[in-house]
Amino acid sequence: MEPGEGPGALDLHGDEEIIEVVELGPPGPDDLAEEMEEVDFEDEGAEEPDAEAWESEDDEGVEDGMEAQDDSEVTFSLHSASVFCVSLDPKTNTLAVTGGEDDKAFVWRVSDGELLFECSGHKDSVTCAGFSHDSVFVATGDMSGLIKVWRVDAKEEVWSFEVGDLEWMEWHPQAHVLLAGTADGNTWMWKIPSGDCKTFQGPACPATCGRILPDGKRAVVGYEDGTMRIWDLKQGTSLHVLKGQDGHQDPLTCVASNQDGSLIMTGSVDCHAKLVNSATGKVVCVFKMESVTPKAPISEGEEAESNSVESLGFCNVMPLAAVGYLDGTLAIYDLSTQSLRHKCQHESGIVQLLWEESSAVVYTCSLDGAVRLWDARSGKMISEYRGHSAEILDFAVNKDASIVVTTSGDHQAKVFCVQRPDR
Repeated sequence: MEPGEGPGALDLHGDEEIIEVVELGPPGPDDLAEEMEEVDFEDEGAEEPDAEAWESEDDEGVEDGMEAQDDSEVTFSLHSASVFCVSLDPKTNTLAVTGGEDDKAFVWRVSDGELLFECSGHKDSVTCAGFSHDSVFVATGDMSGLIKVWRVDAKEEVWSFEVGDLEWMEWHPQAHVLLAGTADGNTWMWKIPSGDCKTFQGPACPATCGRILPDGKRAVVGYEDGTMRIWDLKQGTSLHVLKGQDGHQDPLTCVASNQDGSLIMTGSVDCHAKLVNSATGKVVCVFKMESVTPKAPISEGEEAESNSVESLGFCNVMPLAAVGYLDGTLAIYDLSTQSLRHKCQHESGIVQLLWEESSAVVYTCSLDGAVRLWDARSGKMISEYRGHSAEILDFAVNKDASIVVTTSGDHQAKVFCVQRPDR
């Protein structure tokens, strides 16, 4: 993918009006939720660019050598094609929502795989799904840009909206507010269920990843042209822009923040992970993955092995960050010394990683269909769980790190019990 260039690509918000300027003191969670309630949203009609719907790659089927072993406790198999996404309800961790290539999304019980309800009405692959911070609502979004929100207890749809091709979607951490990034470069914000709407206009290229910062007032969004912006959600203005040498040279793939939101990390197809101070917007350090073994020269007609940063995250209990690469490398970086602490090698590409909430244990899922737990202090693998016959595409860990829920190209979602003897 070539980064989008052009004279207008970086013109941020020349035509935008600042809706409201508010003095902010140190907030509590209730204040934040109330503040989001007060945000002035502009009513804007949904624009539908005539972009073609994305083609999804055909399933490659079972990889050779995948064992028939199944370590899972529960298998959910109502999907009839690849299952792309999963989230757990934050309040009780008893419900999961999954979305798939079969244009379907389901809310089901983690304990026994029992279906609670189907989130019906999608006409394209459901690639985003998640519960609101209090588990009252669940949102599902498909590739074509149709987003639906359901009230969980009533099992009924309360809101829907259509945007351009959807890249990502996330709930606000303290309020019934939904954020989504689209292929036209816009980031959308809605109050749910009223549907009051506001947009943040990025460059004319896809908003490939995004994350609301823990303060609930700012969001970081990464774009296909390698730029990153930190947005003020209340004012609708861009606080910081990373571009050129400060930005990435290729599309951003993932963003994360540490627990207090002071540090942001961005990952890109250019194989770099950048550590950014969220208050100043300055790059603190760049982590580059150097290949240890020299690659054999490429014969004519052969393609070079591609690599990219696929996922990253911060440890809550130690100054560590983890970066997962498409070549199967899990890199643990020490933030205090800004150096590589461990390299944990996987046989195939890492799709996603997650840290345990209250320990230095990092989980990875990969294209070989396994979930692995790693001790970030020693760099050693703690355990490995198998059960899928194809690549794992997404996973979620519950709050006390006792279960992992995975989704796969084998049309299934699985629940693994990972309670460890060392607790």
